[in-house]
Amino acid sequence: MTATTLQILSTELPDRSLIAIERFIEATRESGYKGTGSAVSELVDNAIEAGARRIAVTVDAEREEGALVEVLDNGSGMTPEILCEALRFGGSTRFGSRAGLGRYGMGLPNSSVSQTKKFEVVTWQHPEHAYRTYLDIDEIVAGTLRSIPLPKSCPVPIDALHKGFRSGTLVRWLNCDRLEYRRTPTLIEKLRSQLGRVFRHFIWKRVELTVNGARVPAVDPLLLNRGNERHTATQFGSPLEFDLRLSVPGKPDAEASGHVTVLFSILPVAEWHNLSNEEKREKGISKGAGMSIVRAGREVDYGWWFFGDKRKENYDDWWRAELRFEPTLDEAFGITHTKQQIRPTSELFTALVPDIEATAKALNREVRIAHEKLKFAGAAKPAENIAANRERLLPNLQAVNTAKDKSLDKFAKTHPQLLASENGTNAHPEYSLVADSLKDARLFRTLRKGGKIVAILNTEHAFYKRVYLPLSESPEPSQQRLKQHLDLVLLAAARAECGKNKTVDDFLANWSNILHTFLS
Repeated sequence: MTATTLQILSTELPDRSLIAIERFIEATRESGYKGTGSAVSELVDNAIEAGARRIAVTVDAEREEGALVEVLDNGSGMTPEILCEALRFGGSTRFGSRAGLGRYGMGLPNSSVSQTKKFEVVTWQHPEHAYRTYLDIDEIVAGTLRSIPLPKSCPVPIDALHKGFRSGTLVRWLNCDRLEYRRTPTLIEKLRSQLGRVFRHFIWKRVELTVNGARVPAVDPLLLNRGNERHTATQFGSPLEFDLRLSVPGKPDAEASGHVTVLFSILPVAEWHNLSNEEKREKGISKGAGMSIVRAGREVDYGWWFFGDKRKENYDDWWRAELRFEPTLDEAFGITHTKQQIRPTSELFTALVPDIEATAKALNREVRIAHEKLKFAGAAKPAENIAANRERLLPNLQAVNTAKDKSLDKFAKTHPQLLASENGTNAHPEYSLVADSLKDARLFRTLRKGGKIVAILNTEHAFYKRVYLPLSESPEPSQQRLKQHLDLVLLAAARAECGKNKTVDDFLANWSNILHTFLS
């Protein structure tokens, strides 16, 4: 190709710039963020990166001049040079760094244009003066704005001075046209919930985050945080710890190493199982099953991750998991610049799934047993009442002193109702029927303490698994009636065992008479 041909091509071919800036900006608005909360989270990231300890979010979706979102912080502020760099797509003084929350320099401009066509940034490092600049999509599309406007000197925002922010940054989204909610109260509620969850670890470390003046509380999906009275879950077992060395996708000769910690919690089934559906939603029980994925203290995803073949069931609402990983493993987790989701590699799945899946199945089993015990206890109550009412038709039992007997105490730890009342006497006892593992082959065991006779049905016995439990779970009235009769058979046997029985025949005769009385 001759020089003349190249000269002709250079004058006749269309624009050969790498980026069609007008279309790029418009396309950027359509990608990346799930909603307003995710976009605001990017600005909170920047504030935390700048060392802010106080971050104030203000929203007004119904403002006459146009919807407004502001994020004000008391971080270190920026010089005019750094301010210009921060507004560039891909501009960053920390590009590629794994020391903090961001790596790609897309957060500020990308999150902002996802919600508004125009935004401005005011920043200051001293309370005497600040610098301001902006981006306007309409001006970019019209071709009148081709670069970041030169920052201009301006006063520090009045609100920042009132709060005593000697340095900091204010980001203002003006005339927002893509807010997730159009009503300010709804937007405030959603932001408080999402920010409290995403940044819970920072809030626990005394970072003050507010929305429209009200402090955002930490929202712990594991329900372990004792700072909130409703959070009364307990940690399940010891955390799983993984030291990983994995290949880097797209770089055959590169490896990444880092630490992963997985924490599990189990919710208090006995205390919360009778809550209304509304109360369960309020406490975060309903539809809360899953794994919280936390990168460098910030939640980046929540979902049914790393549980292998374990399918999600209703019982799984009653336990939680949190996975924390180091930014050195970003490629293995598939972290994108928006920090809203993960795309794990198959190698990472192979490393994590076996242990996590096994623990998930153990938790599911634990919750199922707890619900079965509660269902059993509720179903057994009518039989207990019948036995107590018929008791006065039977000969008195011999009084016994069981004050030193601790056998019942260990079962009372999981069945507190066993010690809730001892109004009966040795002669006229109260009855309790519970299900628990006896660690032996007996069908049931009888315990007597004070004014109580307790029959403990062995959950490991084939009779319980194949006969009793299916009856308990059946909604059919006829099955429930049959189950009540079985309860009375067991309680009668327990009562007979407490009587004077010199021989097996004595016991059988005693049992038969008591059962006849209970069923009459």
